[in-house]
Amino acid sequence: MLLNSGVSAMDRYQYLILMGLCLLVTIPLEVVIGARVWRRPARLLRALLPVVAVFVAWDVVAIARGHWHYAERYTTGWHLPGRLPADELVFFLVIPICSLLTLEAVRRLLGRLRPGRSHPDA
Repeated sequence: MLLNSGVSAMDRYQYLILMGLCLLVTIPLEVVIGARVWRRPARLLRALLPVVAVFVAWDVVAIARGHWHYAERYTTGWHLPGRLPADELVFFLVIPICSLLTLEAVRRLLGRLRPGRSHPDA
């Protein structure tokens, strides 16, 4: 299906699809390895809020000053205040979550490899 100006629906959702795939690849770290990121929502929120706040503000200022923009072809077209694409907010949430999942999984695995040491939350 083509939208206006030859843009396919797949083009418009590829950013969100990529974010979904990032989550899909890292969720097993929670389930299989026991990263315990999703199981501690208050801790996850405390980690996400400063990151999201800083980068949303940074993007909104950069967009307002004309330092950068987002290609409408590759975003959904849904915008938040400050002309920030909703897709970008999703990025600011998903990538730190995936990073935390990876970090906690590595910590968990290293704790299992070292005799006498366990993960602090075990």
